Amino acid sequence: MNYATSLNLTDMQKTPDTRGVEIDQVGICDLAYPILVLDRENQRQGATAKISMSVSLPHHFKGTHMSRFLEVLASHQGEMTMRTLPAILHELKRRLDAETARIEVEFTYFLQRTAPVSKLKAPMDYLCTFVGESSGANDDFLLRVRVPVSTLCPCSKVISDYGAHNQRGYVTITVRTRTDAGGVWKLLWIEELVDIAERSASAPIYSLLKRTDERHVTMQAYDNPVFVEDIVRNVANILRDDERVAWFEVQAVNQESIHNHSAFAVVRARD
Repeated sequence: MNYATSLNLTDMQKTPDTRGVEIDQVGICDLAYPILVLDRENQRQGATAKISMSVSLPHHFKGTHMSRFLEVLASHQGEMTMRTLPAILHELKRRLDAETARIEVEFTYFLQRTAPVSKLKAPMDYLCTFVGESSGANDDFLLRVRVPVSTLCPCSKVISDYGAHNQRGYVTITVRTRTDAGGVWKLLWIEELVDIAERSASAPIYSLLKRTDERHVTMQAYDNPVFVEDIVRNVANILRDDERVAWFEVQAVNQESIHNHSAFAVVRARD
């Protein structure tokens, strides 16, 4: 006899709660989980993600069933794309009898980058996040990518007799794409957002550079000085011209090399 299945175990989560407070989000977070994401060059890329999954909880239920989050995730074998997240969210709502469901998937994405002069190749890492939410009949999906860049200060270049101070910066782009006639979100590649961020800054950042490459990127940055304000405006103009993009937010942060603080700027699309 299977002793576990012979027990009549009380479902405490379904017992009534009398405090009359609905919970907006309840679930699991900081879950390390292997996933597969779309890769423009290699079709699929494996990654280890940090996942948060939650649902709303009616006021009359005491709790939600935490194990079901993992059951739903396992049933999709870790594939995370704008095409699979709606199915995961819908199943969460169904399995947990919830009005809304939300999932956040943060992972490191690698691209093979080629140095500008030596042509040596090495991987670069980019922090990415998928945010999916389903409420009623509406689904939402956001893609966020953080891109390290090099920036050179236009003011420093103008006022200095020689040289100019430069620093590492980060450009974080969050986008919501439009849907096609079938209600599927239009695809915007992670690689495209990386390229947009790098073109909007003074120079890209590479993991592997030889002396000839270092000379090239140093002079490239000197020829393309930008403030954080310039970066966010550059990115915003590119995204506004992309018919796939319905909404965006772009943030630039410079880790200042001559100040004990960072500088930042943010532009959001007007809905």
